[in-house]
Amino acid sequence: MTTAVLRKELQGYIAKMPEHRLVVLKPLLSEMAEPLYTIEPASKAEAKRAEKRIKEYYDDPSSFVPWKNN
Repeated sequence: MTTAVLRKELQGYIAKMPEHRLVVLKPLLSEMAEPLYTIEPASKAEAKRAEKRIKEYYDDPSSFVPWKNN
């Protein structure tokens, strides 16, 4: 089933639903419509720290600590 077909089917269910059930369904649907997370661009300070650390790594790769060792 394609996403478009599924959306149409769900909209059909909602169109037929009694009002008292719509009130119950609204919080669930509004929560599910939000993205799970938001990726924001790095701030200038964060970008500067990352660039500094990258430079440190290229200057001395032995300074790198693998994530799994933390």
